[in-house]
Amino acid sequence: MTDATLLSGRPFGFWTATAMVVGGMIGAGIFMLPALIAPYGWIGVIGWIIAISGALPIGYALAALTRSMPEQSGGVAVTGAVLGPVIGVLVGWSYWISVWTAIAAIAGTAVAYLGVFVPWLGATPLNGALATIALIWLLTLTNLAGAKLAGRIQVVTTVLKLLPLLAVIAILSGLWARGTATAPLWPGTGPGYGGLTAAVTLALFPLVGFEAAGLVAARVSDPARNVMRATMLGIVLTGMLYILISSGIAFALPAQKVMASTAPFALFVETFWGRGAGLVVAAFAAISAIGALNCWVLVQGEVPLGMARAGLLPAWFGRVSKRDVPVGVLLLSSTLASLLVLSTASRSLGKAFEFAALLTTSSALWLYLAICVAALVRRVAVPAAALGVPFTLWALWGAGVEASGWSLALMLTALPVYWWDRRAGDLGAVTS
Repeated sequence: MTDATLLSGRPFGFWTATAMVVGGMIGAGIFMLPALIAPYGWIGVIGWIIAISGALPIGYALAALTRSMPEQSGGVAVTGAVLGPVIGVLVGWSYWISVWTAIAAIAGTAVAYLGVFVPWLGATPLNGALATIALIWLLTLTNLAGAKLAGRIQVVTTVLKLLPLLAVIAILSGLWARGTATAPLWPGTGPGYGGLTAAVTLALFPLVGFEAAGLVAARVSDPARNVMRATMLGIVLTGMLYILISSGIAFALPAQKVMASTAPFALFVETFWGRGAGLVVAAFAAISAIGALNCWVLVQGEVPLGMARAGLLPAWFGRVSKRDVPVGVLLLSSTLASLLVLSTASRSLGKAFEFAALLTTSSALWLYLAICVAALVRRVAVPAAALGVPFTLWALWGAGVEASGWSLALMLTALPVYWWDRRAGDLGAVTS
């Protein structure tokens, strides 16, 4: 990387951009997905393949759009420039919603794995909900101290989150080498082909984040080439890893046993390597989830902060402390995430995670849909965008009426905020 690149404000090269895509996807979702995908058998594998195949054209359309409009800062700005500021506000707001709903799901994952050590955490749904909220606010307080401390936590947890994945791969490799690996009958004992739509939508949750390079295109050197390559390679590599791990766990153990577990990685490793190894993996999985939570707590403040600085949200969202932290937005976001957790307090940790995951996916899908429509309007990556539109609509339907309905209703709450800001600005211009 040259000095000129660094000085231009584009410090992310190809490998850094790829790491952002992979790191954005590998968070906490994969540590709970085996339990949700297990009932689907081979249909779950097909669901993974379709989800990855659907993410690729959307990622391609986003990369092509950012390449065609280098003056824009990223995916949200591009959609706003092509489809109008109101659409830009809606999809940006929806993406912010997907961040704090993801925080609820990620915190729940961390609590589920911490429950291996402290059974009280998962003894009742209310215990799990209270512990989840406490963890959200612990990481919120950490981020209020400034991005420097949050960044240090992120460096440590990013490395550690790969260890549970490597442990599962090592066990699966041993099973295949000994010829003892088995697979269920086609298509499986679960919902069969009728469960394909649900399996695809569930598989999309741990893939959310593939848009990372496109959303920060303004920071990527040579974005015309690197955003596209990083997005495509990141989706393929992470998707293949997910298929291997999730399907391996689901196939190596009885489906009912995996379904009943709130910590499927720990269960899997304990089954083959013993209780001690299972506890170690549970600890690393919890650390990974906490690291992902730390990252997303930071992001939940940055998304509306960026929109406010771009004039898309009221100035209040752009206010920062002396430490350059958007305190008000962080507190608001964590409060909303906590309310979501409380609203699912009557459900088990697994069911609460599933709803939060579906709500997160649905909220992100509105941005993906807008990206594809913008590509069609601008006549960029038309074949990819034409595939992306029906896929996102199908996935929204697959998320169910509850999750998709809530994501739409929450997204529309941006309108009164936007219109009030425009009205206040107009009145200010009149009275000045």
